[in-house]
Amino acid sequence: MKEATRVWLHLTIGAAISLLCYLMVGVALFTALLTLTVIGAGVLPESVLLLRRLACWERRRTAAWTGTPVPEAYLPLEGPLPARVRTAVTDPGTRHDLLWAAAQLLYGLVLWYLSLVLAGPALLVDGVWTGLAGRRPVLLPLIGRLAGLAADWSRALLTPAPSAARDAALAARIEQLTATRAGAIAAHGAELRRIERDLHDGAQARLVALSMRIGLARRAYDSDPVTARKLLDDAQTQAEEALAELRHVVRGIHPPILTDRGLTGAVRALAASSGLETAVSVAGLGDHAQDGPRAPAAVEAAAYFVVAEALTNAAKHSGADRASVSLTREPAALRVRVRDEGRGGAEAGESGGSGLTGMRRRVAALDGTVRLTSPEGGPTVIEVELPCVW
Repeated sequence: MKEATRVWLHLTIGAAISLLCYLMVGVALFTALLTLTVIGAGVLPESVLLLRRLACWERRRTAAWTGTPVPEAYLPLEGPLPARVRTAVTDPGTRHDLLWAAAQLLYGLVLWYLSLVLAGPALLVDGVWTGLAGRRPVLLPLIGRLAGLAADWSRALLTPAPSAARDAALAARIEQLTATRAGAIAAHGAELRRIERDLHDGAQARLVALSMRIGLARRAYDSDPVTARKLLDDAQTQAEEALAELRHVVRGIHPPILTDRGLTGAVRALAASSGLETAVSVAGLGDHAQDGPRAPAAVEAAAYFVVAEALTNAAKHSGADRASVSLTREPAALRVRVRDEGRGGAEAGESGGSGLTGMRRRVAALDGTVRLTSPEGGPTVIEVELPCVW
């Protein structure tokens, strides 16, 4: 009886979806006629989105009945209105959904009606048959086959063609790369502005002061050698400070320590200067720059800045006194994991601070992924995977 109730419920919901399909097909035809007007063009993409939601609901229902997922493949309905209308009309997924909706109008109601017709005789005949003869029910399984038939038809109609699935996957990939490129451009612009600000406020100001002191010393050289010597001493100090500022800017672009000591050595130096008790573990990487193989320079730089940002955040904000860093070479990627034993609560989204946002953009520019786990009370774990060829 429990299985019979489940079967009848599945067919009844299918009949209700058929009525919704009746409305959706009518709305789709109506909005298609109105696409020549501005109002119709604006309504069409929204109607297609509603049809997609209904079709996705049927996919989930069919997957729950059969135990096998039903794939979907749609082109993204985004951008300006003309592009959305064009996508809504040309997307093969829209045609699949309309074909399913038109067919669901028939088989959803017909199969439900047949289940009602068979329900009474099934209860009577199977009750007598099982009670007197001790046999298995005969008609109730037939109603179950109706539900299976409905699921099979829905699966056949809603499963996208291989070409449509490839097109949708390609469109999703293009959309992801577009977003990644935009993030990389924003990160690059922010980096250029930071370099300009550092040069303007630091090295440039010191070089201007250096030039002024050398000029004053030159004028005072004959008349006041003592003052000239003091000005030259100050100029030397200014020159050393300007060099330090320039080294700081260069380290922000590509740390020389990566070239000199490799990623492992550079990360160990970061750990030693982090102010935390930091353990570093390495798997598959050499301890020195010449111990090979090495990841591409851009991947090493991204990994270095991830560790630097994570340890800086841990030292400043987490209240932790211990941290750990692991670098793992995988067949086609470099995996970086930084963990601190602080209070947690770091935010994972774009609102998680400029440091985390910059980290995400830098990693996304290399087609990598960032995963942040930071429950209240800690620990905070940042895991980064950077694809690369060794």
